[in-house]
Amino acid sequence: MFLGIVFKLLSAFLFTVMAALVRAVGLEVPLGEVVFARSFFALIPIVLWLMWRGVFRAALRTDRQSGHMLRGMIGVSSMFLMFAGLARLPLPDATALGYASPLFVVIFAAVLLGERIHAARWTSVAVGLAGVLVILWPQLSTGALANVLKSGAAADETAAGAAFALGATVLTAAAMIQIRRLTDTEGTGTIVFYFSVWSAVAGLASAPILGWVWPEPKTAMLLVATGCVGGVAQILLTESYRRADASLIAPFEYSTILWALVIGFVLFGDVPSIWTVVGGAIVVGSGVAVAWRERQLGIKRARVRKAAPQSPTG
Repeated sequence: MFLGIVFKLLSAFLFTVMAALVRAVGLEVPLGEVVFARSFFALIPIVLWLMWRGVFRAALRTDRQSGHMLRGMIGVSSMFLMFAGLARLPLPDATALGYASPLFVVIFAAVLLGERIHAARWTSVAVGLAGVLVILWPQLSTGALANVLKSGAAADETAAGAAFALGATVLTAAAMIQIRRLTDTEGTGTIVFYFSVWSAVAGLASAPILGWVWPEPKTAMLLVATGCVGGVAQILLTESYRRADASLIAPFEYSTILWALVIGFVLFGDVPSIWTVVGGAIVVGSGVAVAWRERQLGIKRARVRKAAPQSPTG
């Protein structure tokens, strides 16, 4: 259990480092090239990890390639939007908006999976979405965000970044729903491997539309690092869920805000606004409430199963 928490904290740190690397190169090379690098070079640690565990060949076997393709399409769309947002937003702002993803997961689980959601979780979702509105208030109050959504214009880069980040948050939640469907028959290694493959293909396929450049040596190193760091972060995240209950370690995701504040300030001089601080705190609080409620329900279900009479055997 302790090791699961440690791995979760390390993955949160590395994902924040990856986000900082994306922001550093985000406006220097085409977006599709960044997506390709993040996905293709992530395969290096992922393949080595699968081989070390002796499950590489097993991870390649699947009868649900269409399901992996759908997960990849949703996930890579989220990645495109997230990277576009990171290139235009302060790191703490983009991180805080990303925290709304679990709230959208609850909504999608009710609508798409038919899960029964009790009033307590709906209340947490409503409060969390109010926190998102607080974060976005500077753009909402000036009408900048509405103009971006209405016309697609990116005259206000910050408003465009907020719109991209919010869209990425919604699509990330949709990807999580697809992952839930895949886990019925697919292993974690299979899901991670094919997501990286499909994302790399999508990034490469975008070259005729978004362009492609031969990066300077420093930028090339940052692109390779983006993929490798992201791949290691995925492995640590997977191992964390292998060693501890999801409801226990989920709140540790919010440690990324601390890293985002430090890395954002040191590398980019980012200073979060009061709206980001207040709204982020509301979103984090609601997310922790949802995770806590999930843990309580999990404990309750386990007790019910334990108390249920066992059918006779023999």
